[in-house]
Order: sequence, then C-alpha cells, then structure tokens
Amino acid sequence: MSAGISISDRAAERVAHLMEQQPGDDLMLRVSVSGGGCSGFQYGFAFDDARNDDDLVFSHAGVEVVIDEMSLELLEGAEIDFVEDLAGAAFRIDNPNATASCGCGSSFAV
Repeated sequence: MSAGISISDRAAERVAHLMEQQPGDDLMLRVSVSGGGCSGFQYGFAFDDARNDDDLVFSHAGVEVVIDEMSLELLEGAEIDFVEDLAGAAFRIDNPNATASCGCGSSFAV
C-alpha cells in the first residue's frame, strides 16, 4: 500500500482560504506532474470539482487534494507545504523522489 502524500497545516489553511474565494462547491486542490520546466518535470496546482477514475484523494484539516496515479508515482512520500519568504508566497512540494530541482522549486528531476 502506498504512503501517498501529506499536506501541512499551512498548506491546508491556504487552500481553504483560496477555496472560499472561488465559485462552486466541492472544490479540491488538484496537484499534478507534467513534463517540462527547467529540471525535467514541473508541478501543477489547480482547483477542480471533478474526480477522474485514476485520482487518489488525500485529506487534511477539511481540505481535499486529488492526484492522478501517474503523478503520484513521482510524488510518493512528498509533503505539500505553503511558504512565505522574501521571494514571495507559494505552495512548495518537499519531494523525496527528486534528485535535483530548480531554484524556484516548481520543477524537478528524478
């Protein structure tokens, strides 16, 4: 059985806050991985109200995150966090599978 991903308290709070500002009910944060970025793969974040057959759902503090099976293979064991620093505020993924990442943290290599 897979460990999946975890969601920090800060990320859950931020997702809940952003969802309050979005139209529609039953929204979830969709996290995906696609080819591209400066390191080979890039993370994607979007709100979605639909679940696909290959989606897995992870919950924390009343917030649901959906990830398709293929993306989860590259995110297994990762933590989704929300950070605010001098560079700005953003969701950040601490991915134990990444062997390298870009300076902005939005792309990675395995």
